[in-house]
Amino acid sequence: MSYGRGFAPWIAAGFVSAVDWRWGAVAGVVVGVLLLFQDRSRGVAMDAMVLEVSTIVYFVIIGAIAFSSPDSSVQDHSDVLSFVWLAGTAWGSMLLRSPFTLGIARRQTPEEYWDTPGFLAVNNAITAAWGSGFTFIAVVLAIRSATDAPLWVGITAHVIGLLAPAVFTSVYPKRVQARLEAMQAASA
Repeated sequence: MSYGRGFAPWIAAGFVSAVDWRWGAVAGVVVGVLLLFQDRSRGVAMDAMVLEVSTIVYFVIIGAIAFSSPDSSVQDHSDVLSFVWLAGTAWGSMLLRSPFTLGIARRQTPEEYWDTPGFLAVNNAITAAWGSGFTFIAVVLAIRSATDAPLWVGITAHVIGLLAPAVFTSVYPKRVQARLEAMQAASA
């Protein structure tokens, strides 16, 4: 699953939540479960779906709160909570020494590189970039909410906090690979 596809449940939940946050949570669970089953039927390993599993758990919890207490103040903070959850997923996966990008990267990288320190280091850096982006968005949204800052502040945070790690994810492995190839050519 690509990183973008991994965010499909969040996007679906966001659109449906504009009508009702309870059904937004259901949409997040449904899209998440459908994507998970689709990938599992294709033989994708569970370690490649850390983000997807975490997403489903998040929406199950939010859905349980939303349906049991539709007027809960959690609804007012769900934007911040969602990015706190995503940041926790990223940082937690690194803490467990299994960065959430590792399984995704294994789908795109020859197996002989999987156990190398460089492969893990690249994935730690990419996961840290995503964790930083999610954390940045959560903090800015919390400050925006507390200070009643304009909507554009939150929109800008989303753009920066998602675009920066996406660009880093695209560029960084290529730079590391080019550096490695240059070193190998120099030593040959």
